[in-house]
Amino acid sequence: MRVLCAFPEAMPSSNSRPPACLAPVALILALLLRLSLSSQAGDRRPLPVDRAPGLKEKTLILLDVSTKNPVRTVNENFLSLQLDPSIIHDGWLDFLSSKRLVTLARGLSPAFLRFGGKRTDFLQFQNLRNPAKSRGGPGPDYYLKNYEDDIVRSDVALDKQKGCKIAQHPDVMLELQREKAAQMHLVLLKEQFSNTYSNLVLTEPNNYRTMRGRAVNGSQLGKDYIQLKSLLQPIRIYSRASLYGPNIGRPRKNVITLLDGFMKVAGNTVDAVTWQHCYIDGRVVKVMDFLKTRLLDTLSDQIRKIQKVVNTYTPGKKIWLEGVVTTSVGGTNNLSDSYAAGFLWLNTLGMLANRGIDVVIRHSFFDHGYNHLVDQNFNPLPDYWLSLLYKRLIGPKVLAVHVAGLQRKPRPGRVIRDKLRIYAHCTNHHNHNYVRGSITLFIINLHRSRKKIKLAGTLRDKLVHQYLLQPYGQEGLKSKSVQLNGQPLVMVDDGTLPELKPRPLRAGRTLVIPPVTMGFYVVKNVNALACRYR
Repeated sequence: MRVLCAFPEAMPSSNSRPPACLAPVALILALLLRLSLSSQAGDRRPLPVDRAPGLKEKTLILLDVSTKNPVRTVNENFLSLQLDPSIIHDGWLDFLSSKRLVTLARGLSPAFLRFGGKRTDFLQFQNLRNPAKSRGGPGPDYYLKNYEDDIVRSDVALDKQKGCKIAQHPDVMLELQREKAAQMHLVLLKEQFSNTYSNLVLTEPNNYRTMRGRAVNGSQLGKDYIQLKSLLQPIRIYSRASLYGPNIGRPRKNVITLLDGFMKVAGNTVDAVTWQHCYIDGRVVKVMDFLKTRLLDTLSDQIRKIQKVVNTYTPGKKIWLEGVVTTSVGGTNNLSDSYAAGFLWLNTLGMLANRGIDVVIRHSFFDHGYNHLVDQNFNPLPDYWLSLLYKRLIGPKVLAVHVAGLQRKPRPGRVIRDKLRIYAHCTNHHNHNYVRGSITLFIINLHRSRKKIKLAGTLRDKLVHQYLLQPYGQEGLKSKSVQLNGQPLVMVDDGTLPELKPRPLRAGRTLVIPPVTMGFYVVKNVNALACRYR
């Protein structure tokens, strides 16, 4: 409110009338006096503030982390990998010795490697005593053809990145591959004649009914595990072998019944209880589905059901998520291997560790469906880079997060689902770029607007290193390439991994999280007691 008034140059005489403009001034003073008295009387209701139509109030989020004690400690190999038997069927097995592929795998170490999948149900090991029966088997030419075809695919893809038109293949490389193929053929023949293997079918028990027309109840499966354990113990090299199971699927009613029967009989026999999770049952998937909090939260209910059964019979028993996929049909092309799928994957890692699941095994590392981390041309996909950052920055100790400024008033019949998800761990102690006591946050912002986070409490005024992952290219959320702090992530020409460079932020600066992104934030020199020791 503006009041314009021209005051006289000289003071008026006692008998002169006050200027007319003093009337509104007196009115304003009276109003202010009334408001002051009302405030003293206890009426502290805020004055109404006019806002421009369509303008939303900005909320500053305050974030602090408990640093004295971790709430959970997961396995050092928390993020582990799986290979599918399809690599045998498709002739890819020997390519696991590829320097490029080995480099990518080494980047995600340490980790467990699980060999399994649906094709394991039909994988048979035959014991051939008659060499004549093996004459029709695959020879060196079969493996050589796969080598040559895959070398071309890999090099052409690499040449496209460099802007080349034709891929060149030195003769010496093909000769080495031909020699290696022949050696592999001899190894396979030796295994076939060694009388080591018997005819076996490895299965997922709760898939018997679907794939084999038969069913096995939990009690019988538990007895089978006990017998297997007794068969392994007398053998020296297997006497201390770990045993995991029953590797059930989605914990619905019949599956929970199977798990209950298994745990009652053989809960103490297994070193960890395992199950698998599938987010989407093979229906048509759209890119925006990966941003739905309802989909992200389906995992929480499964964790609760599994933990309830396990803790009934064997409290404190380790639980592994031994296989996680986006869809039950091997993923969706151009979606499950895109940047958008990373929201599911990163939230899975955060939620599982926060709820005390000891290990999660990614299905799969290479060449199966569309859920893999590395494609058939040996190119790392967005989830690979996400996993690499996780391995480099995240330690096994989980810390409690305290957030203020996100509270929303609940409405009847409406569930509030967080679109901003924040997880905290002690920084990986193997990362020598950060001293012990540092903390790493990883944040998922599913909002269509940026969010501002102010570090408070023990995190106040600390230096922060930002590792922000965003899609690279014109495809947006569907992109199969990512950028880190604005720089595209690709393997170096010599086949090594690039340096993951952070963006230093000034001490005390508010974190600005761009819309629909995810990133890691290392808070340096916090001197967190929970993180100073292993």
